[in-house]
Amino acid sequence: MTEEHRFPCDQCGADLRFAPAEGKLICDHCGNEVLLEQGERVQAIRELDFKAALDAALPEAEIEETRVLQCPNCGAQVEFDETVHAKECPFCATPVVTGTGVNRHIKPRALLPFSLDERTARKAMTDWLGRLWFAPNGLQEYARKGRKMQGIYVPFWTYDADTKSQYSGERGTVYYVTRTVTRDGKTQQVREARVRWSSKRGRVARFFDDVLVLASKSLPKSYTDALQPWDLEALIPYSPEYLAGFRAEAYQVELGDGYHEARAYMDRVIERDVRFDIGGDRQRIHRIDTQVSGVTFKHILLPVWLAAYKYQGKTYRFVVNGRSGRVQGERPYSAWKIAVAVMLGLIVAIGVGYFMAQSQ
Repeated sequence: MTEEHRFPCDQCGADLRFAPAEGKLICDHCGNEVLLEQGERVQAIRELDFKAALDAALPEAEIEETRVLQCPNCGAQVEFDETVHAKECPFCATPVVTGTGVNRHIKPRALLPFSLDERTARKAMTDWLGRLWFAPNGLQEYARKGRKMQGIYVPFWTYDADTKSQYSGERGTVYYVTRTVTRDGKTQQVREARVRWSSKRGRVARFFDDVLVLASKSLPKSYTDALQPWDLEALIPYSPEYLAGFRAEAYQVELGDGYHEARAYMDRVIERDVRFDIGGDRQRIHRIDTQVSGVTFKHILLPVWLAAYKYQGKTYRFVVNGRSGRVQGERPYSAWKIAVAVMLGLIVAIGVGYFMAQSQ
């Protein structure tokens, strides 16, 4: 069955929405407010077994079926209720969205609730645009007065793993020798740096906690990476009340593919640990053998305010961290502003050249 996340107001029957600033469910129709029960959510967020998930052996309680709509332009898959058949895509502003039926996937285990409301997120975005001198004024004004930003819960994977690595390599110690050389009939002493290498073997161990991997393909990874850091210590167990009034994107990066990216990150950290363990002034690494055990994961949702504007035939997308207000997006350029800057630069260069010629 498709799980519907609708919370009717007990006074007027209209839909409640989660208000980040108040931390409550609020009815926009009659103003009724409902406090969220926090008692059950203090519990620890349990990790899931990675191998069991790959073998499709997770308990059925960890799987859900949701109805998603897919954008034909950017490929975003966004969850909607049964009454929605077409809607503007929140990721790229494309007005045509087609249905893909019911998707079966791993349930979210935890989420970070929105703490910034739409007005605060919009101000952060317009302030960011205002600091971009070459951005078109028209886009800044359009973003300031345009339609509301969309609150989207973006899917991520987190991975935990215990690693133990054996390595072999060489430690380089820099030392200096003084040589006497003759150049152009002149004799002088020159110090030369040399490296003395010695073999080195050892072991390093590290436990990786919550290695974060984006599970969406709808936004450029460079955008979401720039929204970090996330306060993952504030994660709470998943509860649909926090999605009231927001959209949640279904994950498009499968669990195994996300783990490959997480392992690449782990390998870079392990290599750094090995270099530190080798020590010396320089290091050569010949081999690293890593044993990975106890791999677990979580499917989590992180809050992002999203704006997609079509301006003069081009789509501009901006994302705002729904917790910290950090902004990222396309850096638009105004042709006339660039032309003015070039003209001013030429005038300054000509002026400086003229005064230098006069002084000579």
